[in-house]
Amino acid sequence: MLSSCQACVREREPRMDRTRLNIGAYILQPYARSEAHIKDLADCGIDFVICIDNDRGALNLLEKYGVGAIVTGVVPGWWGGNGEAAGSLEKVNPMQKYEEAAASFEDHPAIWGIDIGDEPSALDFPYYGKVLERVEELFPKQFAFLNLYPNYASVAQNTEDEALSQLGTATYEEHIEQYCRFVHTDYLSYDFYYKVAGIQKDYANLRVVADACHKNGLDMWVTVQVNSLDPDVWISENELRFQAFSALAFGATNLSWACYTAGWWNNQVLDGEGNKTQQYDKLKRVNAEIHTLAERYMKYANIETVCVGFDGTDMLDDSGIESQSAVDFGPLSGLSAGCPLVAGKMAGRNGSRSKALFICVADDPYDEHPESHTIRFAAKGCKVKAWSGNGPIEVKRCGEGLCEMPVVSNQGVLLEF
Repeated sequence: MLSSCQACVREREPRMDRTRLNIGAYILQPYARSEAHIKDLADCGIDFVICIDNDRGALNLLEKYGVGAIVTGVVPGWWGGNGEAAGSLEKVNPMQKYEEAAASFEDHPAIWGIDIGDEPSALDFPYYGKVLERVEELFPKQFAFLNLYPNYASVAQNTEDEALSQLGTATYEEHIEQYCRFVHTDYLSYDFYYKVAGIQKDYANLRVVADACHKNGLDMWVTVQVNSLDPDVWISENELRFQAFSALAFGATNLSWACYTAGWWNNQVLDGEGNKTQQYDKLKRVNAEIHTLAERYMKYANIETVCVGFDGTDMLDDSGIESQSAVDFGPLSGLSAGCPLVAGKMAGRNGSRSKALFICVADDPYDEHPESHTIRFAAKGCKVKAWSGNGPIEVKRCGEGLCEMPVVSNQGVLLEF
């Protein structure tokens, strides 16, 4: 159940339809703001952009094509960086600056949210809680957007050679707990780039944030990568699927890609002249699959996620997650595929008694050996329907309540029963 404060936040954000699964993208540079570019953005399946300034021409085009904006530069910005400035937010950005910014703000229907910062230290969470509340009072048609560090940010240490602390806490779990204590959003947003930090940390981060969202009644927002740190590496289409469908299996209701145009790193969706790279068509296809599943997916809320068939791999090492032999949920039992599956157990929203499983076929996260598999399970006394991003999947009855269905590496599958 939402707290009264969280319910109030929801009443103040009418422009982003949170009953939908929204897909965002970071950075829309001026060279990619023509009408043709913004039509391409919408055609790629992007619902909103993050980190765009209050450019009226671009906002007019975004409105025309049904794309929202979380605008940067309207209020004083903040980035945690290497942690050197941790704890100084209130001194650098006193509340008066936010009030002055609001006084000169010109609203626009395409502005869904106001970016108030990125990756702050926990030392600044108490003040950020006040900033967020004040910004949403000053901008009643927008919500305040704040994104957090991933779990590979540096932690507080107590040695003679103490490193700069980005998180401002001794553990990532404590960082997230402190955020939920002081900053009363009704979502929890963070970014994670698994090609940099690895699968084990990715699953650990998903677990910690999902647990916090369950405990505090928050929506889970995840930013993943479509670009590359290594200029010689291009993220493959299946690697995009792995990231997106892993996040959905842990209950994400909002997914963003970094970066669409130049922002950080290399091999963006558009190059520095605004031309499409190979990432455009990959991202368009994966976003189309997500949107195909989204309406059914959003009828349910994640209640628990289990990892099945990871024995013999190192993908769950130090993640805090144990591999299970099979999934049992409601009338379904013994679900497995002889390969790693991440399975999100989901219950119907608004009191519905229906249930679902969202499954990411997680056997090939780096797209090195894609294969076909068969998911098998028992289903007693219920009808089962299966969907992928390409439409219905045939569920074959094999007698005595046994069922099976074909899947492929990195696929996302929704089972409704």
